[in-house]
Amino acid sequence: MLSRREFIKKSLRTSLQLGAAGISLSCPLPLIAKIRETPADPDLWVEKTIERAPTARYWISTEFNSVGCLSCHRPAELTKGQRHDHGQIIIKCELCAQNCMIKERQRGVCRARMNHGGQLKSLVYGRPVSVHLDPIEKKPLYHFKPGSSAFSLATAGCPLSCKFCQNWEISQARPENFNTPYVLPNAVVQAAASRQASLIAFTYNEPTVFMEYLVDIARLARNQGLFSVLISCGFMNENPLDEMCNVLDAIKIDLKGFSREFYRNVCNAELEPVLRSIKQVSKRGVHLEIVNLVVPTLNDSVEMLSELAKWIAGEVGPDVPVHFTRFHPDYQMLNLPPTPIATLEKAYEIAGAAGIHYPFVGNVPGHKGNHSYCPRCGKAVILRNGFFIDAMHLKEGRCAYCGESIAGVF
Repeated sequence: MLSRREFIKKSLRTSLQLGAAGISLSCPLPLIAKIRETPADPDLWVEKTIERAPTARYWISTEFNSVGCLSCHRPAELTKGQRHDHGQIIIKCELCAQNCMIKERQRGVCRARMNHGGQLKSLVYGRPVSVHLDPIEKKPLYHFKPGSSAFSLATAGCPLSCKFCQNWEISQARPENFNTPYVLPNAVVQAAASRQASLIAFTYNEPTVFMEYLVDIARLARNQGLFSVLISCGFMNENPLDEMCNVLDAIKIDLKGFSREFYRNVCNAELEPVLRSIKQVSKRGVHLEIVNLVVPTLNDSVEMLSELAKWIAGEVGPDVPVHFTRFHPDYQMLNLPPTPIATLEKAYEIAGAAGIHYPFVGNVPGHKGNHSYCPRCGKAVILRNGFFIDAMHLKEGRCAYCGESIAGVF
């Protein structure tokens, strides 16, 4: 377990060298992108990048003879017995649940993938805009290698547009907003190892948009004995998620609210794909934790919190850690107040009553709801102060007091 002093010393080192890529990233800043200058000519940056950009995965095209019209169109849109003439090559991206239809030189909702000459290209492969060393508890992942330091990275782009996003500077940006050099996957792994991080975290934006880069890094990391974790909105399609599960050790998914209207009006997304992803990760056996950011007046009703807790307990099981975190005004929701602590405590109680063994109160340092308690004897087995571990009362993954097995990876 990394001590607070050791973590601070590591985080305050002046710079991080990313191997053969030859770029220096200053680690103390949470968003490295803030110190990068915008390219003098963003359009030229795109042109140079697209020529080198790898072909993305998980897409179909109107040029594919094997693709039927019903892959993209509803039956009512088609003329019986005739193949539709599009007049140009159109790509359907099947990476996330937006399922974007992309014309030549256009991009999907995430802004990270472009139709270039009838090929879907990734503009963010090898282009991290944020690199930082974080405690794993910041993600938050409370029952996966607690006390570890996570080498964290992100690119630009996200398929959602949440009005409360805390990382909107990069998640809602275009790749050409940052003058990012090219960083090979092995350089990322070498940098993580050189910082003595035990795991790599794909985080800050929605990492699904750089899925190809993520998978390449995670495979190399596993060969070097490093863990890989995904911090996600859970809005990907099944096949890409299945491939990511093959190389990831833990996944945290934001279940932003248990309401279709909330997802549509606040996040520009849908609820059902997120629920599907949560069940899929659980079935694959990858360590899973769920976060619900409790936003005043929007997703904080007793009814919605009760339905959310009931669904998790019934569909995923009682052992998945569930974090109810405090909202702070940001991005396009500066008009709402921070979540009352009493609301978070109510959510915590509702989750416990629904049978969830490990509920948490998040973004409230010093609250007793930050700790992990044994579901059998009720004693605190992991005590936290903010993002740091004060004490652990575990013996080989079991409660040191009564011997009950504690779910997680310790």
